Amino acid sequence: MSADPARTGLDTAVIAWAAEKDWKRDEARFEALALALFAHQFERCAPYRAFCVQRGRTPRSVERWQDVPCVPTGGFKELELVSFPVERAVARFETSGTSTTARGALHLDTLSVYEASLLASFRRALLPELPEAARVAMRVLAPSTREAPHSSLSYMFDTALRELGAPDSGHWVRDEALDWPRIEAEGEALADVDGPLLLCGTAFAFVHLVDGLAARDLHLALPPGARLMETGGFKGRSRELPPADLYAALEARLAVPPERIVNQYGMTELGSQFYDSVLREPGAPRRKLAPPWTRVRLLGEDGEEVASGEPGRIALVDLANTGSVAFVETADLGRAVGGGFEVLGREPGAEARGCSIAADALLAGR
Repeated sequence: MSADPARTGLDTAVIAWAAEKDWKRDEARFEALALALFAHQFERCAPYRAFCVQRGRTPRSVERWQDVPCVPTGGFKELELVSFPVERAVARFETSGTSTTARGALHLDTLSVYEASLLASFRRALLPELPEAARVAMRVLAPSTREAPHSSLSYMFDTALRELGAPDSGHWVRDEALDWPRIEAEGEALADVDGPLLLCGTAFAFVHLVDGLAARDLHLALPPGARLMETGGFKGRSRELPPADLYAALEARLAVPPERIVNQYGMTELGSQFYDSVLREPGAPRRKLAPPWTRVRLLGEDGEEVASGEPGRIALVDLANTGSVAFVETADLGRAVGGGFEVLGREPGAEARGCSIAADALLAGR
């Protein structure tokens, strides 16, 4: 928990919401927490306060969470958007590998809220049929935090391995490359795993895996309970594959059908992630589902929400971002779909970015 007594109640409330068995959207609960968090961050984060004042928005003038100003993700590259003394930070997660030299960063003075959010969403999206105490065989196509200490993606995977992974779980990346000796040694045995198996990594890493298997004329016949989680894009670091082509290649080489492949949408600047619905709601349209302590808005050029089903710029409110800024506007485009949303890609002219790019750079040997 945060060392800041003024934020303890907010942290506790978010952790409790993440721990609930039945997730429910509660508008009154969300609005009360969102406005309280806005007031706290307005007071404690001077750059954010100046940003809001310039727009004529203060805790006294704002009555709805929808009217709280959202900081563009680019702001994290220019300013330390921290709502506590930065010297108290216990972790610093960085964006990297963009076309600019500046890196965005998320500073955390506690990992308790971050872990509560990521584990609850990870379990519900990827292991929905399993009891809470179950352990799952996991293989991770990303570097560990030892190799990438400032990668939020590596931290997420290592936290999942620690809390959810079976004893033989581990990384299929070592020393900045896919660990082919381990992949070849373990690959055939994975077909006999008794229970669920989870293989997760960046889209970039899965392309490397598919290409490497093809070059070696290998197939990994994963068991029926297997599922894959992929995240991030390609960002110019490998041959690009449309999702349908990547999923077809994964099915051909790993025997995992597309309906058991889950895409995750997340970013370094946030404390929560958004996952495809395919395992939680089999047979329903594929879309991203938002945890109840978050909200997704789709904005037009005028800053107002677009009509239902129309494309718009994605703005996110993430109450798990207690120590930074909870109101963030991305440069991604999306569209509402059946109580969730789909990501359509980057806004034209937006630079490539994403927390997975650190893992991608390591795999590329850069």
